[in-house]
Amino acid sequence: MNLQRQFKYFYYKLIGLRDEPHELALGIAFGIFAGMMPIIPFQTALAVTAALFFRASKITAALGTWVSNPLNWYFLYYYSYKLGTSVLGLPERKAIFSSIMTDMQSGENLFVIAAKIAGAGGTIITAFLIGGLIMGIVLAPVSYFVFLHFFKYVRAWRRSRKERGSWRIPNQ
Repeated sequence: MNLQRQFKYFYYKLIGLRDEPHELALGIAFGIFAGMMPIIPFQTALAVTAALFFRASKITAALGTWVSNPLNWYFLYYYSYKLGTSVLGLPERKAIFSSIMTDMQSGENLFVIAAKIAGAGGTIITAFLIGGLIMGIVLAPVSYFVFLHFFKYVRAWRRSRKERGSWRIPNQ
């Protein structure tokens, strides 16, 4: 499946969701927050749990975690680590960090990467977590307002189509 077709598929799935715009946008925000955290196997679980607790959309929470995907792990975790070491005032351990990033780029098993991070020591784990937490705290509210506007627009578009009796999606 090519990238444009896949994007269209997810776009139509997203605009087809029927929850309230606030619930959908809040779900995305929780997903993006969890996606910033370097807890790869548990990002979706964290996002969906937060969505359950705060009565947000669980589907959009799971979708929001896709902000961290294999195409941008390197950049996301690089800046997460840099931000964490800067905030904590820690010296960077470039050799270990480079090794972890190389493993991510080469597509190494996630559990091997997690074991390498855990073996690197608590300071590196703390730097990753603090950096991810800060990035999540900054990006989640921004994403909430962007997607709140998006979902309100979709709802208004749906309503206008229903009133006119036309359900054709534009630009098909």
